Parts: sequence; C-alpha cells; structure tokens
Amino acid sequence: MNTKLSKILTLVAGLIGLIGFFFFVRILIEGDEVLKVDADLQNSILSPFITFSLVILAVTAIISVAFSALNMVKHPDVLKRTLMGVGILLVFLVVAYSLADDGAVTSMGKVLEYGEAGSISKWVSTGINFSAILGVIGFGAFFFDFVKSLVKN
Repeated sequence: MNTKLSKILTLVAGLIGLIGFFFFVRILIEGDEVLKVDADLQNSILSPFITFSLVILAVTAIISVAFSALNMVKHPDVLKRTLMGVGILLVFLVVAYSLADDGAVTSMGKVLEYGEAGSISKWVSTGINFSAILGVIGFGAFFFDFVKSLVKN
C-alpha cells in the first residue's frame, strides 16, 4: 500500500513540476520586459500560472489540515497536546492584546492614512507584541539548549 501511494505521489509531484516548468519556459520565451507592458500577454501567461499556483496552495492546505485533523482524531494524546499548545498561544495572545497600544499611528506629528486610533491599530500592535513575545521565548529556549549542550560536554 505504501509503495503504491508513494508512486502516485511521485507522479503527482512530477506532473506539478512539469506544469510549472511549462509556465517557466513560456515566461522565459516571451521575456520579462514584454510581460511588463503587454496586458494581453500577462493574462495569457501569468494569470493561468497564478491560478495554478493558488489551486496547488489551496489543495495542499486542505490536505494538510485534513490529515492533521485525522491524525489528532486517531491519537487522542496528540489532540490533547495540540489543544494545550493552542491554549498557551491564546494566553500569549491575550497578554499581547492587553499590552497593545490603540493610539493613532503618526509620522512627524501627522496621523498616517488609515492610521487612526482604534481597532486596527490595536490589532497591529497586538501582532507586533505577539511576535516579540514568541521571539523572546524562542530565543530563550535556544539559549537554554545551547547552555545545556555546553554543560554536557
């Protein structure tokens, strides 16, 4: 069963690569300067390539989520760990949201376009704080592991 699935996946990957190579050759033949100025040529070459890429991305995301969900259903201990991880991330998100500033975004004393105080500003600050919190935790884990490996040797 595994070798049959492996062969099918290899064929699908090869087909995707072949289609991508086809688009690459078409773009290479036309040249990038012509593609920049000719809208009809862009629609005939680049639009199908972008559509193909988006379809592959969507199919890959759906398959990844489906297999992850199936694996969590089959293994309840994995589901428990996943839910705990999501819960911890939610706690960090709440902390980041509570630390976020919702003031107007200014440059040289003037409020930037779409930079008014309010919800969007609050969520942008939350994203920055959330990234910083996770970065500090990641760096701390890296540093701890580094020091631990030095002590062992």
